[in-house]
Amino acid sequence: MSKNMADVGTRLSAIAIAQEESRLNAVKLERKGEVFELLWTKSGEVSNGDWRPFAAECGLSAELAGHRKSRGDHIAVVGFGSTGVGYYRIGLPLAKQEDMPAMVRLQAETLLPLPAEKMQMTWRAGQMQNGEVPITIAAARNEPLQTFLENVRCFEPTNILLESEAVVKAWTVLFSGNSRDAAVVSLAARNTQVCLAEAGRLSNAAVLDIGTQDFARTAQNPLLSADQKLMEQTVTTERFTQDMRSVLESFGCVEPAALPVFVLSDGSSVIESIISCLSSAGLNATAALPDLRRLRGQTELGIEEAYKYRVPIGLALMALDDVGELNIFERLYNPAAAKEKKSVLYSPKVAAIIAGIMLAALAVVSFVLDVRSEKHLRQLQAQAGFREFVERQSLIKTVARQRPDLLGLLNEISSGEGKGILLDSFHFKKGQPVTIAGQVQSADQLYKFQESLLSKKGIQDVNIQSAAPDSKTKKIKFTMTFHYKTFTKKSSRM
Repeated sequence: MSKNMADVGTRLSAIAIAQEESRLNAVKLERKGEVFELLWTKSGEVSNGDWRPFAAECGLSAELAGHRKSRGDHIAVVGFGSTGVGYYRIGLPLAKQEDMPAMVRLQAETLLPLPAEKMQMTWRAGQMQNGEVPITIAAARNEPLQTFLENVRCFEPTNILLESEAVVKAWTVLFSGNSRDAAVVSLAARNTQVCLAEAGRLSNAAVLDIGTQDFARTAQNPLLSADQKLMEQTVTTERFTQDMRSVLESFGCVEPAALPVFVLSDGSSVIESIISCLSSAGLNATAALPDLRRLRGQTELGIEEAYKYRVPIGLALMALDDVGELNIFERLYNPAAAKEKKSVLYSPKVAAIIAGIMLAALAVVSFVLDVRSEKHLRQLQAQAGFREFVERQSLIKTVARQRPDLLGLLNEISSGEGKGILLDSFHFKKGQPVTIAGQVQSADQLYKFQESLLSKKGIQDVNIQSAAPDSKTKKIKFTMTFHYKTFTKKSSRM
């Protein structure tokens, strides 16, 4: 759960803004028990990334940020577009919670297209499946994230959420979604978001560069004959269905036709024709219309308007539910809400007074500690037990140095020729060879990896136990063993 959202549960309403093409769409949603009420919707143009006029129209500005947070009447969240985010799925063996971040980073570095320092990454673990913990990773380049931050700093949002998660949230609440595994499709004018939902939460996502405009443009073009329209429509349809199949396969669906595909819809003929195309291509596609009973409004809300504002509605629902979102901005953005408790300490006058008091106290405490420590040391030295204490501390340090550094070993494995190799499992037990299993692109890469391990200090007897091509991924799956220093060899003492 994001630390930035820790106090959301006490608040009753949220303002959410999302950008679609050159327009900004916003809603204000209020929770009343188990019911959500839509207080208002707003839409406006954005020019040169300047969000300030629209934010002010929504009652948001940097000047009012602290006021609204101190009152606790509502929070403000914005959505970061999924086009700039890459999603990855990996499986890890069950491990201690404190070891998981390092294991995720190790695997992610082999998947990310750029060095880790040029990207931001966040992840979430799912429920164990088939002996592995599924991990969803979201990553994005630093530059688009920084640019987006500059656009929204004008009103200091409480948090920045991912639009793909908002699509899944809107589907589960507003479009009568369920907890089954499903693909959720959200069509915009020029692109399409495809989100894999597992137990009502986002687990993977992709964006296609084709949208409703591509389907509507051909039908509405008066310069084309009926045959030309049919031909262009066929090309567009085949391209879209092929892209959909490719995305579902990349999600791990061996048979895409078996996965339910829910297309968020406003009931328009364009979206209905797209659903028909997907069904004709063998996909299990169904229209998901908004259930207006799930969302009350001070003014009557129609199906088309509910669809138009589906992303900001999803963002607001996430904010009010605080479900533990993927926070890709965690290391880049500290919202004003997190700074409120520190604001008094940052006052120059208060800080100067506190610093003076602390310096004076430090001088007194240091003198007292010096005198007492010297006296206490003389007393300890006079005691026979003090020498035993020193020897015991030395023994503890010696034992600590003899412990295997497993994270260091994992880093060794992933460096050099290990880069680009996907590890599926890692088994270490004292007195037994280390066993690793994974996937490589070719036999040549596997042999180079073996030679690379043999060249590393502390690793000996590297043996390939098995290697066979995988019919699904076309990669070579392998199992390898080796000895690590003296930890994996049985003691010769009886």
